[in-house]
Amino acid sequence: MVKTTEDKLTSLYELQSIDSKLDELRLLRGELPMEVKDLEDEMEGLRTRLEKFNTDIETINTNISNLKLQKKSAEERIKKNKESLNKVKNNREFEALSKENEIKGLEIQAADKKIGQLYEEITKKEERVADVNQKISERQLDLENKVKELEEITKETEKEEEKILTNRSKAETIIEEKLLSAYKRIRKNVLNGLAVAPVLRGACGGCFAQIPPQLQSDIRQRKKIVICENCGRVLVDAKMAGIEEVVEPEKAKTKSRRKKKS
Repeated sequence: MVKTTEDKLTSLYELQSIDSKLDELRLLRGELPMEVKDLEDEMEGLRTRLEKFNTDIETINTNISNLKLQKKSAEERIKKNKESLNKVKNNREFEALSKENEIKGLEIQAADKKIGQLYEEITKKEERVADVNQKISERQLDLENKVKELEEITKETEKEEEKILTNRSKAETIIEEKLLSAYKRIRKNVLNGLAVAPVLRGACGGCFAQIPPQLQSDIRQRKKIVICENCGRVLVDAKMAGIEEVVEPEKAKTKSRRKKKS
């Protein structure tokens, strides 16, 4: 069965009415879904930072262990050289062992200095770890409260939303694909999600721009799909939208003007 333009407009406006109800229902949740998502993202970022700090501390501890091994090796070498000093047979051997001990002593001093610096770095990292852990605890509590609040609101509106979504699926099936795609595109591009707007007092019900009289006549006749030249919304007459406009009769206006002239 071929649908008339009026049938298409009626189906499109019915879909818009369903989507508007769905928007109102989801509006009850306010910014909660976004706030929950932001908190989850922040928690993920904090955990990543915490993991990095812990990895850094592990690396520093490994470096400290290596420096301690180097220091121990140098100390053992010095001890061995001191024992050898008693057995040297000439000055050249004595000077060589003494020089090596001096170098090993400098290596030990450098290792001690570096180990001290690394322990200070660990202390700073641990302070940051404690700070991040505290933030994670605070954000976790905030997240739990937000999730609980969202679940309560969702539970209250769940059945109604399911019913609306079922009606929406049915409404979509009776709209031709090309028109449905255009509707979705318009709805995505407008702030209030109103892709189909009624003409009220000669103006678009979406952007409030004035509609030329000829276009208003075309809209009332429902013989073609009219798009608002200002915002791109599909326009329907107020009656199709279930709105009864009070229009002052043209004859009454004319008589009133004649009385004023006389």
